[in-house]
Amino acid sequence: MATEATVLVESNGRSFPLPITAFQGLPSTLCKGCGHNSITSYLIEACKSLGVNPYQTVKLSGIGCSSKTPAYFLQASHGFNALHGRMPSVATGALMANSRLLCIGISGDGDTANIGLGQFKHACRRNVPMVYIVEDNGCYGLTKGQFSATADLKAHLRRPTGEANEVPPFDLCVEAIVAGATFVARSFAGDKKQLVPLIKAAISHGGTAVLDIISPCVTFNDFAGSTKSWEWARENEEPLQDVGYVPRLAEIEVEQKPGESVRVQLHDGSWITLRALKDDAHDVKSRGSALNLLEEGMKNQEFLTGLLYLDADRADYVTAQHTVETPLALLPDDVLRPSAETLAKIMETI
Repeated sequence: MATEATVLVESNGRSFPLPITAFQGLPSTLCKGCGHNSITSYLIEACKSLGVNPYQTVKLSGIGCSSKTPAYFLQASHGFNALHGRMPSVATGALMANSRLLCIGISGDGDTANIGLGQFKHACRRNVPMVYIVEDNGCYGLTKGQFSATADLKAHLRRPTGEANEVPPFDLCVEAIVAGATFVARSFAGDKKQLVPLIKAAISHGGTAVLDIISPCVTFNDFAGSTKSWEWARENEEPLQDVGYVPRLAEIEVEQKPGESVRVQLHDGSWITLRALKDDAHDVKSRGSALNLLEEGMKNQEFLTGLLYLDADRADYVTAQHTVETPLALLPDDVLRPSAETLAKIMETI
């Protein structure tokens, strides 16, 4: 009789097997071909490879297409959808209450770079010990494709208006490095060979590990002249219902070679250029070197991918608060609640 494949995980110094299904989640409801689905599969692979304990892991997200991702991996772990842009504060609270948790936060470019930019910057400033993944597609995919703060300058909406983006974008890697994150990397959703090791490294890091992952949106690719565009359909058809069709497009996959640039055509016909960093391209411990490389990439209209910055020596936020060894969430009430005598002494000092 065949037995289910298992993965060995550790808890409190003891090892035990878990079925592979524990690392999986619900079937994805995202569009076919969405880069977010690839990221989910890489997360599952990285967690299995490291033997991540689902029962000691918390998955958090904000609002948007990216917010669905926690439902698709580590089904035995606790997950929480925060308010739009407020995932970092929930992560901070969870980790202050139980510092033994592995926290994996999933966000999007709208959730992080727009409404949540302040919370993102403060999580980096504090070096909250969490994996912070941004599934970056440059648009609000859940609300019909409006520009986000990472949308390329002069990009056009895939809608009948053809509106162009006239505002320069944020580079979230620059923002993370400047704010104080101690692990900053960028990758592409279609590059499994590069992305899986980066996710594993981020999980193993002891502070804020930011992964900005370029993840093309397959839905908002309406363009003039296409017979699949809303404009063509409305001009040439009298529909019975207002129904949108999302084509089943293939996921974009690439394999990057260190130091070489590769052009990737997106589903709407546009192109982006990726360049994987060489191992000796710069000192990953130097913020200045990382920022200079990112500035160079912006000038050359390239997305630099790979590990951009690492500070393995700075204490994380929970450690810096000098909390007790036993997580606050596990302390008994008689320890958490000060006695009447203790409260009286505190009042005397006021």
